[in-house]
Amino acid sequence: MACFATIVLDGVGVGAQPDAHDYGDRGSHTLGHVCAAEQPDLPNLTALGLGHVADLAGLPCVDKPAADYGRMQEISAGKDSTTGHWEIAGLHLEQPFPTYPDGFPPEVIDAFKEHGGVDGVLGNRPESGTVIIEELGAEHEKTGMPIVYTSADSVFQIAAHKDVIPLEELYRLCKVARTKVCTGTHSVGRVIARPFVGAPGNYTRISEERKDFASRPDTPPLQDVLQEQGVRTVSIGKIADLFARTGFDTMTKTSSNAEGIAATEAALQACQEDAPPTFIWTNLVDFDQDYGHRNDPEGFAQALEAFDAALPDLLNALPSDGVLVITADHGNDPTTASTDHSREFVPLLVVRPEATGRALGLRSTFADHAATVARYFDVPFQTHGTAF
Repeated sequence: MACFATIVLDGVGVGAQPDAHDYGDRGSHTLGHVCAAEQPDLPNLTALGLGHVADLAGLPCVDKPAADYGRMQEISAGKDSTTGHWEIAGLHLEQPFPTYPDGFPPEVIDAFKEHGGVDGVLGNRPESGTVIIEELGAEHEKTGMPIVYTSADSVFQIAAHKDVIPLEELYRLCKVARTKVCTGTHSVGRVIARPFVGAPGNYTRISEERKDFASRPDTPPLQDVLQEQGVRTVSIGKIADLFARTGFDTMTKTSSNAEGIAATEAALQACQEDAPPTFIWTNLVDFDQDYGHRNDPEGFAQALEAFDAALPDLLNALPSDGVLVITADHGNDPTTASTDHSREFVPLLVVRPEATGRALGLRSTFADHAATVARYFDVPFQTHGTAF
């Protein structure tokens, strides 16, 4: 039966794009720098041909790669997860989502206070979530005011202790921000609920209760069109959240790479002969969330090794006529001074029955992925991408 699975290694870029200097990312090379610094053992990715994608220390170019290989370049404006995934789904953003390097302007905060019914907010600056919660958590517990912050990404994040602002109230505040505040020129890519628990000095974010309220695409992305044509669409990880949960028949939230890998293997195993045509789209977020943003190349390398070790089981679960794509959405180089995403090429590995280790070259847009999936399922889809 027809089964196409795409795994996005969140933040695993393979070198600065020509326009990286416009984003402050000159010289970034997430995978290259991690390999140089930590020498991760990646035999299965090497066998697929990852060493052919870029010059990676310790990853040789094998004679007969088991996958077709290449790189993809982002043409949309931005370097955040939403922009990257939207382009992977065949969309093109000519204008970037707004970002707030100096915090949100008064009109945004005032609107949030008015429509949300809160007396004030704490924070209002770009910051690491763990850092700002630790810094302002006690004041938040004392005043009851939510912690509002952003990052280099286009996000409006609201953090709240569950004993101070119950979960449903936090979600309500996020919905208010999404529908009444973050609109028009301030239409950020995502409004994110960040609940936490604990006490000063020992606060913990509850990742499984995080909730993203994404901007909705103006034109139908790949999965919407597939779904309309009878293809079963499966989201694993944060994929559905990046599209305002549009276009997916099944949505499985995960809190770690391990959970995402297990859910992907199970979804592949469910692609039996009597199953409908199925598109599985997985995001493995640990590379970005836990290691890239925290400048932890050692942890990044260990996460790569864990994914590599899981690859044989994933490949064994792939139906004989199925296709598996491994790629990324942007970079997040943990060896640079920045803790933000980086404007990088992304890897492209394509496992398919007729794979001959063919060089796919540098693809001019992430949307080539969407064109390829549409062609595989023989579904008409308008995109500027070209099938590989």
